[in-house]
Amino acid sequence: MSVLDSFSLQGKVSVVTGANRGIGRALVTALAEAGSDVALLVRDPASADEAVAALEALGVRSAVVAADVTQLDQVERAVEEVVTALGRVDVLVNNAGACIHKPALEVTGEEWRQVMDVNVNGVWNCAQAFGRQMVAQNSGTIINIGSMSGNIVNRPQWQPAYNASKAAVHHLTRSLAAEWAPYGVRVNALAPGYIATDMTPVDDPAFQRYWIEDAPLRRFGLPEELGPSVVFLAAPASAFMTGEILVIDGGYSVF
Repeated sequence: MSVLDSFSLQGKVSVVTGANRGIGRALVTALAEAGSDVALLVRDPASADEAVAALEALGVRSAVVAADVTQLDQVERAVEEVVTALGRVDVLVNNAGACIHKPALEVTGEEWRQVMDVNVNGVWNCAQAFGRQMVAQNSGTIINIGSMSGNIVNRPQWQPAYNASKAAVHHLTRSLAAEWAPYGVRVNALAPGYIATDMTPVDDPAFQRYWIEDAPLRRFGLPEELGPSVVFLAAPASAFMTGEILVIDGGYSVF
């Protein structure tokens, strides 16, 4: 296999949660450009219409599956729907996430549970349900979208629930990697820094001093810049890599 061939996902089926916008939309496109058929797991199927049209232009098969990642029964049903529609599951990208910016003493119990439910329980539900399918077929790759916030404490905004949730995602990644390696299933995480999305107001002057000027590259990232790394983690190019957290943050967390 040549170097470039090792990055091909031709003949593979990938599932991306939260795939209708932002980072998820960019990752769907990258996986499709590498040759993978793609299932978009979203709460509102109509929200994925534009993404599906773009996938059709790339010549890959696609399916939209409705599921709330916090509801295990919906996720388990989603596995069946993806396999029925596309034949198998080779790659899972756990991208769906939530964040609340509040000081710790102002975070309500409901807000804490909301972030943990999506970022931790949602990742767990999908990893377990799709992982069961992968273990049964003795192959598969799971990529959890963590964050540099799982390794650092962000400023000037406080976000204790988000930080704790992403630290949990990182260690869950390592735990599943160790347990499922004998079954041919690799589990890694991608930990982005400040990426321009609806959830991250990178253009807000209040954050410029800390988010941008404190980063060695002195800029924010774009969702599309995460795509090649997800393809690498999904493809044979990373065949000897599991249990790792790949940080892409413009150098932010080196200080």
